[in-house]
Amino acid sequence: MNIRPTHKELTGKIEQALKAVFNDWICILDQEILARDALELGYRISDLSDILIDLLTAILPGDYIGYQPPEKSYEDKIKGIELFAFKTYSQKLGCNVYLKFGLKGEFIWIVSLHEYENKGGKP
Repeated sequence: MNIRPTHKELTGKIEQALKAVFNDWICILDQEILARDALELGYRISDLSDILIDLLTAILPGDYIGYQPPEKSYEDKIKGIELFAFKTYSQKLGCNVYLKFGLKGEFIWIVSLHEYENKGGKP
């Protein structure tokens, strides 16, 4: 039985996500939620690219905490694309962060970005 996503697949998704951020091909699924979470994490939305670079360069395939296989989005804007969830430590934010994103074409879609608090089960 093949378990997805594989280490190689996750490495590719992280690289693809970084490329999108470097090219400023960033879409936000729910701007209101992201803005609220940004306030709680103590960064400005204008700094989102820097925060994403910090997170994506720190993430390793072993930091994947999403479903196997990856869940698919039910949101209209990105319906059917696979979502990848990671937990990693952010040097810039000084805490563990949960990041969930999807990739659609050359764009990264930020679905969730907030402080990671494991309360058992999936975040």
